[in-house]
Amino acid sequence: MFNSSEIRRLIKERQLITGYIDLEIQLQPTGFDLSLRAVQRYKGGGKVDFSNLEREIARKELLEPDTDDWYNLEVGCYTIVYNEVVKIPLDVVAMARSRSTLLRNGATVQTAIWDPGYQGRSSSLLVVSNPNGIRLKRDARLTQLVFFGTDKVQRGYDGIYQGERMTR
Repeated sequence: MFNSSEIRRLIKERQLITGYIDLEIQLQPTGFDLSLRAVQRYKGGGKVDFSNLEREIARKELLEPDTDDWYNLEVGCYTIVYNEVVKIPLDVVAMARSRSTLLRNGATVQTAIWDPGYQGRSSSLLVVSNPNGIRLKRDARLTQLVFFGTDKVQRGYDGIYQGERMTR
C-alpha cells in the first residue's frame, strides 16, 4: 500500500488524481479522500450478464441539493459521483473504503476495483441504512482511495467506463 509521500509524488508526476479540492486535507497517511460532486437516485432496474452483450445500466436521476448544498437522503441506494478524476498508471491498482464518519452515521459506500489504466471521474454505490436518513454536504469527503503497486500490465482497463465524466 502506498503512503502519502508516494501518493503525492504520483499526483505531481503522473496526474494520479486531479480535480481535488484541497490536497493537504484530502491526502491521508495511506490514501486519498474522494469528495462528493453529485448524487443520483435509481429510477429503474438493470441487467448483468456474462458477456455484457445484454447488460443494461439502471436509469438514474440527478438529485439537487437544498439551497445550502445539503443532500437529504432517505434509506436506500444511491449513486455518488466524485469531484476527483483519477488516472491509474499501468503499475498501480486502487481500492476504496467508506470513511469512518460515514459509517458512524449509518451509511456505506460500495466500490469496485480501480484497474490499472482506468481514467475517469468515478462513481460508487452509497447505501443509506440509518432509518432516519443522512444529510451529505456537497464536497463532503466520503471515500478513501488506497493504492497498491503491481507489476506493470501490458493492457490496461478498456471497458465502457474508460474516460467517464472527464469533460463534465
